[in-house]
Amino acid sequence: MFIAQAFKSYHDWWRYAVGIIIVFIAAQLGSIPFILAATVKVMQEGGSIYDLDDVSKLMTVLDSNLTLFLMLLSFAVGLAALLFVIKYLHKQPLIEATTTRKKIDWNRFFVGFGLVAITTIVLTAIDYNLNPQDYEVQFQLWPFLILALVVIIFIPLQTSMEEYLFRGYLMQGIGVLAKNRWLPLILTSVLFGALHLANPEVEKLGNIIMVYYIGTGFLLGIMTLMDEGLELALGFHAGNNMIAALLVTADWTVFSTNSILKDISEPAVGIDIVIPVLILYPIYLLILARKYKWKNWSEKLFGRVEKPVDLEKIERDYL
Repeated sequence: MFIAQAFKSYHDWWRYAVGIIIVFIAAQLGSIPFILAATVKVMQEGGSIYDLDDVSKLMTVLDSNLTLFLMLLSFAVGLAALLFVIKYLHKQPLIEATTTRKKIDWNRFFVGFGLVAITTIVLTAIDYNLNPQDYEVQFQLWPFLILALVVIIFIPLQTSMEEYLFRGYLMQGIGVLAKNRWLPLILTSVLFGALHLANPEVEKLGNIIMVYYIGTGFLLGIMTLMDEGLELALGFHAGNNMIAALLVTADWTVFSTNSILKDISEPAVGIDIVIPVLILYPIYLLILARKYKWKNWSEKLFGRVEKPVDLEKIERDYL
């Protein structure tokens, strides 16, 4: 059982509190190069440092590829801090923070990646052919190649940081403390959505977009609990963000990149939320459930988290 693996390591509540503080501080330190670079650029152009209080201004001060790289750098630093916390504060092997399997199943990673990547490409191609007026082709070879390099190296670090933090570290931590599965599923999904509150999409579309972010958190959490590991969620999240950065951008998205296409349409909030959360996400889960023969949904999503019997015996013998 994925959550119960945390019982094998140090799982005191204060360790999780300290761990979150360490990861938060590390991620903030990782954002310093971005803030410094943007500040220097604004001042060189005769602007005011207070201009950076505007998120839309902050995101457009530097070259888009440099902005993306510096934004993702903070996640890379945060991931390094999180892995440090898992290994040294909790004394937990990385494999036990990742999966119940004896080794990481990379086939599952690529299944998750391919599922969302293929769907996104196909749906974008269909929409481009049906509504060409909504798109602008902005492909430029060298900027795109630089973008691709940044995306291939750093977006998997960003998505892995979020997955190990929410579906790994916090899912296990809350689960062993609450001794159930439903509370960590709900809390990590809501917290994952809250992480995106500062995104430009929220300002553009309103708080209704949080339905999409929280819904995505639930999708990834259900994948993790049903499959007893992070592999599918890691692949899905990486595929979603990588294809989004490379294929289509818009002026109001967090990843405003040198992608192939630029969406110049006015976003339709209802459609953008309903299609993924209420239609695509259940289809994804049905496909994965069939492929991996998921059973006992009620138990895996809402059941209790029990300390492994063999671990209890070891503790009794030791005491």
